[in-house]
Amino acid sequence: MRKFKLIDAWINIVLIIGAVIFSLASHDFDFIYSYFIVGGWQVFSMLTHTLCNWFIEPSEARLRYHYIVLIIAAFALIGALFNTLLFCLMAFLLFAAPFMACYYAYLCYKEYYIKMRRPLSLLR
Repeated sequence: MRKFKLIDAWINIVLIIGAVIFSLASHDFDFIYSYFIVGGWQVFSMLTHTLCNWFIEPSEARLRYHYIVLIIAAFALIGALFNTLLFCLMAFLLFAAPFMACYYAYLCYKEYYIKMRRPLSLLR
């Protein structure tokens, strides 16, 4: 678990920095590929955390983030039937996804470098 969390945190950070550099360097709409690369890794990470039950507590920020992504996925499936809803969702995610990716990277960083480094300080 420790090794995966460390690798996960750093892969998230490197992918986000790489996506920013790629977005600034590209002249077309090629930056959209970076959304799928970063998002794909984060979905893999979320599924791994869920299936292994790592730091998934009822009041935790990670669980709330998972619910938000689940709601977005549900809207995307409904949007497959209604093009207007899908277009609105995609326009929203064009701006919200980078902030969501940074927040998820922060969650991964916080879990490894704060929660796992000082487990006794979390006891109350």
